[in-house]
Amino acid sequence: MHAVSYTAQWMAAARALESEREDALYVDPLARDLAEPKGFELIDRYVGGGLLPFISIRTRFLDDAIRDLLADGSIGQVVLIAAGMDTRAFRLDWPDDVDVYEVDHGPLITEKRRRLDALGAKPAVRRHEVSADLTKEWLPDLEAAGFDRTRPTLWVAEALTFFLTEEQAAGLLRLLASASAPGSHLAFDILGRTLLRSPFSKPFLDRLAEDGTPWIFGTDEPEPFLEANGWEIESLKEPGQPGAGEGRWPYDVQPRGRRFANRLWLIRARLAAQ
Repeated sequence: MHAVSYTAQWMAAARALESEREDALYVDPLARDLAEPKGFELIDRYVGGGLLPFISIRTRFLDDAIRDLLADGSIGQVVLIAAGMDTRAFRLDWPDDVDVYEVDHGPLITEKRRRLDALGAKPAVRRHEVSADLTKEWLPDLEAAGFDRTRPTLWVAEALTFFLTEEQAAGLLRLLASASAPGSHLAFDILGRTLLRSPFSKPFLDRLAEDGTPWIFGTDEPEPFLEANGWEIESLKEPGQPGAGEGRWPYDVQPRGRRFANRLWLIRARLAAQ
């Protein structure tokens, strides 16, 4: 599988390990099977620096965002961008009349379908697979699968912006805004720029780069970055704060004004007024 798909496997491995804890933040019964063949090997390679607790906290944060933002019925379509081995369409409780679109490159979509079919997994929502090259024009593929620009959308981009340049990350946000009806929302995460330059993070980041999946983009000022690209932040969290893994994060949450702090942003945003 393509190197980026290995990221999907070690993410699945991390979700499997979380699911097996007595104090699990969520349970993903499919994750262990979706983590093969390299997921657990890569977890061993990358472990450290808060990686596993961050994946667990981020997963729960995005689960909660989906639940909360769909609760009033105003959003009827959810797009998981670079969905990887995500199983939210199978493990979450979904309202009626919701469509979930999982976008990723074709070989990964095909392999994921093969594994899910072998497990007899059945989605709990109307689920649409969208094979697309996210480095090229992919919205037409999404629309061909049934996506409707006139309906409010929740976009979910988990662990995606890390792999983009700043220009690409900004372009992605503008693209999503251009395809969003009023009332649309975005839930995702961004690295802090300082983290990408930290000696604390360097061994892990070097291993990612060696494996062909370097982390590239981060910002220490997420509010102006989103505002410049069509979105308004409605909730900004860091791991360890209430609503973002309080009690499960092994480090102190640093005051916002402290310079050179390693940060991981968990974000819910609304489409800016046009």
